[in-house]
Amino acid sequence: MAQSLPVWDDPHNADPAYTRSRLRHEGLPALEKALGKGVVEALARTAQLSRDDADALDAWAGRAEAGVRDADGRLECAALRDLPPAVRRRVLRRAAIEAGAPAGSLFARHIEEVDRLITGWRGQGAINLPGRVVARRQGGRLVIRQG
Repeated sequence: MAQSLPVWDDPHNADPAYTRSRLRHEGLPALEKALGKGVVEALARTAQLSRDDADALDAWAGRAEAGVRDADGRLECAALRDLPPAVRRRVLRRAAIEAGAPAGSLFARHIEEVDRLITGWRGQGAINLPGRVVARRQGGRLVIRQG
């Protein structure tokens, strides 16, 4: 009991019906057996490093977004193309969400298709996104809005 709080043992933690429980009781021990001790700690360190990287990329995308918008708020394809892919895709995701695409329904495959309007432009048509949001390239600009 820490700070006089009772400890509650969640029965789901031992139930193999739950993926997290199976991983904890079967997957992680198998990894440690195959790779040696310290796998859990190494995974935790990697997760923290990945979180730090993601936070830095999110901040970079936030700053970059202002520099790729024209006076009407459309995204300039040439400026987007110059951004590193991880930053560019974050800018595209933010623009899609701002236009009304539900974040929980907007997947990597959607953003990759929109990204091809920048990096693989061959005159393709509009990309339909969740929430009735449409992304299309018009005159060197990317327009993302409700369809």
